Amino acid sequence: MQTSIVNFSKVRNDSECIRIDAEFFKEEYLSIDTHLRKSPFKDLKDFGIRIYHPNEIKRNYVDSGGVFFLRAQNVRPMEVDLESNKVYVSDEDAKKLSRNQIKYADVLITRTGANFGQCAVYFEEEKTIASSHTFIVRSRELNPFFLCVFLNTNYGRKLIDKGMYGATQPEIAPFYLYRIPAPILSDNFHSLIESVYKKSFDFISHSKNFYSQAEQIILSELNLENWKPKQRYSFVKNFSDTQSASRIDAEYFQPMYEEIEKIISRYPGGFDQIGRQFRQSRKSFKITPNNDYEYIEISCVNIADGNMTPMILRGDELPANAKMKFSRDDVIVSKVRPYRGAIGIVPSSDYVGSGAFTVLQENGVINKETLFVFLRSKPMLEYSLKFNTGTSYPTITDNDILSFPLPLIDETKQKQIKAKVEQSINAKYISKQLLDIAKRGVELAIEKDEKQAQEWIDEKLKKLSIK
Repeated sequence: MQTSIVNFSKVRNDSECIRIDAEFFKEEYLSIDTHLRKSPFKDLKDFGIRIYHPNEIKRNYVDSGGVFFLRAQNVRPMEVDLESNKVYVSDEDAKKLSRNQIKYADVLITRTGANFGQCAVYFEEEKTIASSHTFIVRSRELNPFFLCVFLNTNYGRKLIDKGMYGATQPEIAPFYLYRIPAPILSDNFHSLIESVYKKSFDFISHSKNFYSQAEQIILSELNLENWKPKQRYSFVKNFSDTQSASRIDAEYFQPMYEEIEKIISRYPGGFDQIGRQFRQSRKSFKITPNNDYEYIEISCVNIADGNMTPMILRGDELPANAKMKFSRDDVIVSKVRPYRGAIGIVPSSDYVGSGAFTVLQENGVINKETLFVFLRSKPMLEYSLKFNTGTSYPTITDNDILSFPLPLIDETKQKQIKAKVEQSINAKYISKQLLDIAKRGVELAIEKDEKQAQEWIDEKLKKLSIK
């Protein structure tokens, strides 16, 4: 059994509501706090930090012409996701939420939910309104890029975790965040960390551009570049159609799905079904309770780019649906809310995953990169809606995905798509490496000194061939 002894004055000063729960005073958290306070430091409030808690109104999203509304799900560790499920509010509602407006280089921290405490710098100039579930942090003295990196280090993240309260809906409070100790380091070191962070952002932009080029190749091949879904409110179908489909809901028979099927079927190179070009993998694994596993569930797949971030869980912590053993280069396709695009290419044979994925392996003339881009294209994400069952948590089946029409894209075009996807993945990898370098550099500055940290950062950048 572990025990911690603390003075009542610390209990009173560190929490707004005088917390006495054991989790708050866990030995690991106390050790990190003590270590930071041994070297020159200030609490965040003493750096001139200001934390703004955005207001909330009833959300009425508009299709277009409004102001981007940033939700907690758009904030990920050291990255703001502006591609996934982007929503807008009207100009009128945005005016009511002027306090919520985000500025360039604001630090954003998710306030509540499963992803509470995730932190990133906002790089955009686009007018954006934050939801009440995201804190906006502005700093006068402390470089915002350094602040964000520090809060993502092992030291900063653990201290954020310490301040979490609530079980079913965890939250973090400004009162506590203001009291997190941060190291006092030189402006030159802050600038170095800012530079590395920004380089990472540049490579994210490169990654998006390469992927966009791959997508344009396939959409151009199919003459779908300017395709937009057209929802029809009335149309006529034969009763025999409902019998053969075993469906009578109007959504299944929307004419736009037939339109997509016709376009694919007319491709000069021909078409096939996914199930005849790719082999479905049903590989399972035996769980060993004390082993650590890199587990992929739906939320682990970034719907903006298909990148995967596994959860590290012991065997006895794995959920009941942890059934699949993935292999490197498998294409995994979410069967849950498939229109969101949780689709990716598995980068490691060490991953295990949820049974909520259909797992596909190359078995024909179409390469995995072409399938990946094709399935993530807007027309095919819309097409997946045809097969949905359920409303609040719509799903499709393995057989639905295996029956999707797949154009037999020209081999030369496939090679181009493959090259662009590989360039995109490589740029994303370098971006992640740079973020890891920035974080570890700050940790070394805390553990040793700035000079050693800077030398280590310079050496790592040199290995990546980045100046």
